[in-house]
Amino acid sequence: MAADLSGRDLAWLERRRAELLALFAQVGDFRRGALNPVWRKCGKPNCACAQPGHRGHGPQWNLTRRAGGKTVNVHLRPGPELEKARREVAEHQRFADLVEEVSAVSEAICAARPPAAAVGAPPDQGGQRGGSGRGWRRPPPPR
Repeated sequence: MAADLSGRDLAWLERRRAELLALFAQVGDFRRGALNPVWRKCGKPNCACAQPGHRGHGPQWNLTRRAGGKTVNVHLRPGPELEKARREVAEHQRFADLVEEVSAVSEAICAARPPAAAVGAPPDQGGQRGGSGRGWRRPPPPR
């Protein structure tokens, strides 16, 4: 959740960006994804989970993420493995929030900075329009 940056002067915005960028060095191990509880039926006909309305055994935990256009699920064991994954997923959320805030501050800096002071600004074209120029033609395709 980004703070309201309207009305902030350029010097404040630049200091805030430097503070945020320094926080990146404190980001720990993280992994993308979401932890999802799942309940499963074991398939034994005499088990309580076979009764109508029973949720099944669980919760069991899956770490779900997208990789290569596919959804990947990793089953996690309760205990240290699950707790480690919880910390890593939470750290990824902290990282993503930090990226969002740095982006918002950077956009506010771009809006606040005067055009003449813009670093890396393209040279003035003197009113000329861009384009390929007069008389340029695409070369014929190779044979």
